[in-house]
Parts: sequence; structure tokens; C-alpha cells
Amino acid sequence: MHLEQHLDALREAVDAFTASATTAGLEAAVPTTPDWDVRRLVAHQGVIHRWATAQLRGEEIDPDDVEREGNAADDPVAWLQAGAGRLVETLESAPDDLVAPVFLADAPPPRQFWARRQCHETTIHAVDALSAVLGRYPRSDDTWIGREVALDGIDELLTGFLPRPRSRLRAEEPLTIAVLPDDADQRWLVAVSRQAPVTARGLGDEEADAVLRGSAVALYLTLWNRSDEVSDESLDLWAEGARVTWG
Repeated sequence: MHLEQHLDALREAVDAFTASATTAGLEAAVPTTPDWDVRRLVAHQGVIHRWATAQLRGEEIDPDDVEREGNAADDPVAWLQAGAGRLVETLESAPDDLVAPVFLADAPPPRQFWARRQCHETTIHAVDALSAVLGRYPRSDDTWIGREVALDGIDELLTGFLPRPRSRLRAEEPLTIAVLPDDADQRWLVAVSRQAPVTARGLGDEEADAVLRGSAVALYLTLWNRSDEVSDESLDLWAEGARVTWG
């Protein structure tokens, strides 16, 4: 995906997020993020948008202060929209040779990195908001997410997040996990051991220790721990070790 596609998907995710948050109500429970309600989810996403904007602009913010602001807002959904709008405007106006920090393995240049990261950050949390409407984990058919966005998000998780030294996906006995979308040609093979995972693109090993199959969207949601549509025993290990947390 190129930058404009990421920005389009980011806008679409913001629209989906705000629609679900409004429908569910701020006090509704969020099944995909236990112990959270929609108000806390909205505040969290608003913090992330403002933090990302600060990274792009070379500014500093206090995330705790921003989160308190979001929780106290008279209209938290409008507050979320305002922060998202400023993020999109900052990405649109940033130069291609922008200098800004990035934090994933195999990261693209900063402008492209932040557009991609916020596209998927917002999409996944919009799925959280959708779960508050549904009262359960969503399935691929419940969402608005397209195949290309899903494939890109799978790639970001498997090649960007997992290979970092701080990632927690580990196994005492080495194993391989193949991720094989049944509606696309992309393939990934993740080697899990006591060290940081190693992901290879294009290696769809049918003889892997675990083989995850499904539509791109179903795999995207499952690998981000937002759906139970794809099942395999290895996902018990995955659900804890591959979880991405803020801070």
C-alpha cells in the first residue's frame, strides 16, 4: 500500500470508530479489550493520534495529561475526531524526506511509517469499538476492512513488530508458524524460538508446525487478537506472546 491508501484507510477507520462508539455508548463494555469501556477506548485512541502527531512535528506531549483531557471531554467522540483530523493533516503536509523517529523492524521512511502505523492502530481499535456494539469478538464479515488493508496489517505485525528484541513471542522448543491467506498470494513463515521471532515473506510452508489459514481479513483480526475466526493450538501461545501493548 502507498501513502494515500494508508490515509484513506485511516479516514475510513476513524469514521467506523466514531460510528461504533456513538452507537454503543461511552459506558458500553469492550469485549476485545477486557476491563475497558468505550470512553476509555476513545481516550486511548485520542492519545495515540496526538502522540503520533507530536512525533511527526518534533513536539512533546504528556500522554497522561492528554488521556485525562479525553476522559473529561464533554464530547469524547468529537475530541477523538479532532485529534484524528490533525494527524491526517500533518501526514498530508509532511515532506517525503521528513525526519522523525520510527520504532519497528524493517520500517519504511518516517512519513510512510506513521501513515501505515496509524492506519492499522486506528483500524484495530475501531474493531474494538465494533465489538462493543456487537457484544462479542467481531468476525471478518462484520467489518468494513478490505483485503489489501488486512494483508498490509498482517505484514506490519509479522515483519515489523514480532522481530523486535522486545517482542514476547517465544517458545522453549523451536516451531514454525505459516500464515497462508486463502484469498491472496502473500505468504509468511514465522520461526519462533527462545530468541526474537524471524519472519520470512513468501515462504508458505505447508509442513510448518502450525498453519493458519483463512481470509486475509480473518487472519488480520485473529493475529491482532481481535477475532476467534481462525483456530489453531498455536494461537494460545500467540495470544499472549504476540500481544502489542502501549508504552
